[in-house]
Amino acid sequence: MTHTTRRPGTTEVPESTEASEVTDTGATFACHDPATGEPLAHYPVQGPSEIAAAVDRARAAAGRWSALPASRRRARLLSFKRELAASLDRVADTVSAETGKPRQDAELELLLALGQLDWAACNAGRVLGRRRVRTGLVAANQAATVVHRPLGVVGVIGPWNYPVYTPMGSVGYALAAGNGVVFKPSEYTPGTGIALAECFDAAVPEFAGLLAVVTGGAATGEALVRHGVDKVALTGSPGTARKVMAVCAESLTPFLAECGGKDAVIVTADADLDAAADAVVWGALGNAGQTCAGVERVYAVREVHAALCEKIVERARVLRPGTGADAAYGPMTMPSQTTVVERHVREALAGGARAALGGVESLSAPFVAPVVLVDVPEDSPAMTEETFGPTVAVNAVADVDEAVRRANASRYALGAAVFTGSGRAGAAIAARLRAGAVSVNSVLGFAAVPALPFGGSGDSGFGRVHGADGLLAFTAPQSVTVRRFAAPVDLTSFRTPAAAKARVIALARRLHQRR
Repeated sequence: MTHTTRRPGTTEVPESTEASEVTDTGATFACHDPATGEPLAHYPVQGPSEIAAAVDRARAAAGRWSALPASRRRARLLSFKRELAASLDRVADTVSAETGKPRQDAELELLLALGQLDWAACNAGRVLGRRRVRTGLVAANQAATVVHRPLGVVGVIGPWNYPVYTPMGSVGYALAAGNGVVFKPSEYTPGTGIALAECFDAAVPEFAGLLAVVTGGAATGEALVRHGVDKVALTGSPGTARKVMAVCAESLTPFLAECGGKDAVIVTADADLDAAADAVVWGALGNAGQTCAGVERVYAVREVHAALCEKIVERARVLRPGTGADAAYGPMTMPSQTTVVERHVREALAGGARAALGGVESLSAPFVAPVVLVDVPEDSPAMTEETFGPTVAVNAVADVDEAVRRANASRYALGAAVFTGSGRAGAAIAARLRAGAVSVNSVLGFAAVPALPFGGSGDSGFGRVHGADGLLAFTAPQSVTVRRFAAPVDLTSFRTPAAAKARVIALARRLHQRR
């Protein structure tokens, strides 16, 4: 793919790429440094013919890839992992430049992605391999097995906030399951997607094209969905998911959607408030709050609410956004998100909330300083809509029952956390929460465990990535029966006397009545 780049930290503006030479749309787009607005690179807006070619190449490679024994796919995916680990500095530079996040945060994201790729590669054979199943009385003469076969080519539409870790939950698992992948990274992070494909091609050159990257905006994503992929995996907003799902419905293309959250933290009276405050501040402000399963709402029982707020403010007050080495987090990656954050803060304050730290004055685009809101009305957008910024609302509740009711009242249901003095009590509270993943006495603990499935319901989407569920998501089960011997009474033959069939039916009926 033709593109021009500049090194992070320089101010050189790249020359424009001639779109007509590299794309059938005749257009390019610029990727910008979110902190300065300066162009980082220009990329082609790829259109239908190029996307069709990418899908065709991935399908041809997938035919050979799926034919490999699971052990040989495992070896090649581990080579991909090693290449990505060796290229960590280069890829982390790209992630940091395109998203604005601190370099160390980019490195941590890559390490988590490497763990996911490793798990998928090493466990695909076990999870997806052929297994025998019991046949039951009526089919006792049959041997039955089920195997999970790859779908073909998976179209992955990735996000900009975690441009390696999040798509790897689909890309890595789809590859491990035997599929080809055509990946459209966010138009804010195209260079990161290209770097992933370059690492794969360097590690597995005999399967070049199996992981293809196409660049562009919404039209490119729509073209990918329309060009014969066998499943689409999207990370994006609920609105975008509905649009993509509508296109998938035209061809009955399976669809997996991860659409963000409005995650709640419950803090009980016997919780370690220092640990809870540390976790809330990190979960709410890390990556400038641009985390789908980040902390946006906190419900603390009334007797500890004031003390918890003080500890949260104390920790958040010293954090500063920026681009320097001392910055806790970077700018808002998507410029328009600052407007959303401002609206949520303004409406919360107008509705009677109190700013324990910061306020509207905390917004100085593209940076947003920490904002801690207290006593926010439950119908305020700051409590009902995804803010996706470095803000957190901390409300008091009478007891755990009220906290659970409020946490579950959201139309989102992705992640949650519980802080309590007893792990067993925390697990009991977690079981009552309508969330796809819950951490007890930590936040986002589930994100670091590759074997755990991740996903939500409601406006958080549907389907799961990661773990065994993530592998199964990119396969189709095939059931096979093999007749071992002729049944004494063949129920599937017109030649079997009706009286014989009646005796078998009566016997089976009596057995079921007794069990």
